[in-house]
Amino acid sequence: MLFATVAAAGLFIAGGTAANADQNTNSNSQQTVTVKSGDSLWSLSQNHNVSLDALKQANQNVSNDTIYVGEKLVLPSTAQSASTSDNVQVQPQQAQSSQQTTNQNQSTNSSTNSSSSSNSAKDWIASHESSGSYGASNGQYYGKYQISKASLNGDYSAANQERTADQYVQSRYGSWDNAKSFWQQNGWY
Repeated sequence: MLFATVAAAGLFIAGGTAANADQNTNSNSQQTVTVKSGDSLWSLSQNHNVSLDALKQANQNVSNDTIYVGEKLVLPSTAQSASTSDNVQVQPQQAQSSQQTTNQNQSTNSSTNSSSSSNSAKDWIASHESSGSYGASNGQYYGKYQISKASLNGDYSAANQERTADQYVQSRYGSWDNAKSFWQQNGWY
């Protein structure tokens, strides 16, 4: 587990890529994903709308949450119904244009709501990691969000802590809400 954590941190520092698993359907109509570089069980569960526990149960051969590039994982049956309903058919050009406009409007409206939710999640993590203190130190981790000192590159200013924490969360979880959910399930983020 320590090796997987260190490897994940290494990917973050080296600018690892976002999860990008290929989805397949095998002859038994079970859906599978092929693990790509940067994938984790957490990111796959989030990308396919299944719980982390359900994904682990469907893949009992996965030990200690370790997965390997090229490995095929079975998606639980709840993912099959969600994925089936998410299939998008090619639309005529005019319909695509109006759909894009609708999606952009929805995105703009939801970004205002998710921004306050994200700030709430960010504050929640800060209070659980350091009681909100920019000067908190715990071995190799430092500051309000307990980011590794190596990631802060010697700049322990509040502005750099905020910027680095935002970059870390965006690259690893996609949002502060996802990071908070992960923290609640694992006791760290």
